[in-house]
Amino acid sequence: MDEKNRINTLNNIKIFTGNSNRALVKRVCDYLSIPVGNATVGRFPDGEIDVKVDEDVRGSDIFIIQPTCPPVNDSLAELLILIDCFKRASSARITAVLPYYGYARKDRKDEGRVPITAKLVANLITKAGADRLLTMDLHAAQIQGFFDIPVDHLLAFPVISDYYRKKDLSNFVVVSPDVGGIKIARLYSNHLNIRLAVVDKRRYGPAETDVGFVIGDVEGRNAIIIDDLIATGGSICQAARVLKEKGAKDIYVGATHPVLCGAAAEKLANAPIKEIAVTDTIPLNEHAKSLGEKIKVLTVSNLLGEAIKRIHTNMSISSMFIEQ
Repeated sequence: MDEKNRINTLNNIKIFTGNSNRALVKRVCDYLSIPVGNATVGRFPDGEIDVKVDEDVRGSDIFIIQPTCPPVNDSLAELLILIDCFKRASSARITAVLPYYGYARKDRKDEGRVPITAKLVANLITKAGADRLLTMDLHAAQIQGFFDIPVDHLLAFPVISDYYRKKDLSNFVVVSPDVGGIKIARLYSNHLNIRLAVVDKRRYGPAETDVGFVIGDVEGRNAIIIDDLIATGGSICQAARVLKEKGAKDIYVGATHPVLCGAAAEKLANAPIKEIAVTDTIPLNEHAKSLGEKIKVLTVSNLLGEAIKRIHTNMSISSMFIEQ
């Protein structure tokens, strides 16, 4: 299919959103040269969510871009109600686009009497009426298997690695903050053609970690710590201090999702970190904005927009990453 025909097929595509990240949705629509869909997502006086789609969507290919970021429950409820609304309005297909997939950290029973919330959310999205899911940097890749509908899993890796590629990388090392992140850290290491190191970390609770030792040579080198998200900031800050103790020079951080809850901004401000690069899957909260020039926000709008276009025109998503 040539470019002219691909553009013509975008006539039947419509993109809508709730209230979780309207700025990102506007940038995605600008990339696709289409307007943001006209819908009202408000509240009844008692706080219940009220949704009304203000344009015809019968037979349309609908994409609902809604990261389930804080306030997590409101964002998730808006998404589910929007899906139900479009299902009842006879849309041809509904794709739930979650740049950030909340409730993902509970993806298995690692002790007795705990839920598997990642699976619960997958059930809710499917039962609400979504036909497919587009998401980015899942906390655990196996969450894709919780869905009985097609799932396209994007990586923010091209955006973050291209940002760091512009720096002088002659004396750098990529660092995974834990053993579980080795696979994605190796991707960065290979793409940037620099060495790889790993920080040993043991987790004792949602906000408690203990950093042990470093696998790999970091002495006298600048380090780029790569992670999928920054929540409380504890793991990243501890890893940065250990790297400093092992002789690392400047320390940078690259993370996809800037959750930055609780005292995360304060911890990061006081940590031996020169710069933090995150993406706009989640809008920065006011505490995160206090980091000023220490935090750099990179946009994934073109990446998401290209993926949406390819889904709509039945083109390959995986080929987007072959050249990386």
